[in-house]
Amino acid sequence: MSKIRFMTIERHILEAEKKYPHATGEFSSLLNTIAFAAKIISYEINKAGLVDILGFTDETNVHGERVKKLDIYSHDILVKALEYGGHLCIMASEEEEGIIHIPKQYEIGKYVLLFDPLDGSSNIDANVSVGTIFSIYRRVSKSGEPGTNDDVIQPGLKQVAAGYVLYGSSTILVYTTGETVYGFTLDQGLGEFLLSHPNIKTPDKGYIYSTNEGYYKYWRSGLKKYIKYLQDAVDRNEKPYSGRYIGSLVADIHRNLLYGGIFIYPADSRFENGKLRLMYECNPMAFIVEAAGGRATDGKNRILEINPKSLHQRSPLYIGSKEDVLLAEKFLTEEEK
Repeated sequence: MSKIRFMTIERHILEAEKKYPHATGEFSSLLNTIAFAAKIISYEINKAGLVDILGFTDETNVHGERVKKLDIYSHDILVKALEYGGHLCIMASEEEEGIIHIPKQYEIGKYVLLFDPLDGSSNIDANVSVGTIFSIYRRVSKSGEPGTNDDVIQPGLKQVAAGYVLYGSSTILVYTTGETVYGFTLDQGLGEFLLSHPNIKTPDKGYIYSTNEGYYKYWRSGLKKYIKYLQDAVDRNEKPYSGRYIGSLVADIHRNLLYGGIFIYPADSRFENGKLRLMYECNPMAFIVEAAGGRATDGKNRILEINPKSLHQRSPLYIGSKEDVLLAEKFLTEEEK
């Protein structure tokens, strides 16, 4: 009889910790707390239609967007779960204009957490998949003291871990420390995240492109030519590409991570610097996709090498299978000649 081995995320993290003799357990505890918060958010999302947490509040966030009730709930859960553990010196949320200090009564840690509490939440009322995105850095300011702005504004290369939680037909938590990408699916009966994807590798080339073609008229000519090239694959006797766009960053990138392809949120005539947030969306997703063998750029520059100037800086994003992203860059470069 074959052995059935259930690898929970807690056990997985503890086993990984054993590889580092000088580990204090602080990082492991931080990851486990994020997973715990994700379970709470998942539970509330699954019953959102039965309670009064769907729809909009009367508030707008720092980006001028109307705030969904679940955005606020998810933000509050993450802050409350993570502020007291002694892991962090500071936090920053896509929903908050400024940095989030650790309350004075709690111990100050050596890690920094940035997060988007509920990406794609505009789709939640239609029961479309949404997600939480997180990014972990080591502090650069003086140890033992409250964190500073310098701690949260670091280039993506400085991340020590990044991940996301996709709340869909099932809840899956994906994370990496820069080497292997792991996926854990939440068993609702057990209340545990179980290892379901032990080594996620994205294909070098896919046949899916994900972008909002409703904004085609605002695109630059290089991007228009690239999309047309993909659409004309059949005329070249090549396997055709499929357009797949959910409008939820986590869901679109998760699908392409597994199946291959490219996700594009470009700069255009309306948003010269793009629209996605470098620190909360682009950096963590780039860290994950690169660890899985993919590529992530702003159309020219590697996302992880961009030196951020502000907490809510925006960036274009071309991310996915390496060959697909390189081809997109080629079309964009030829436009500039």
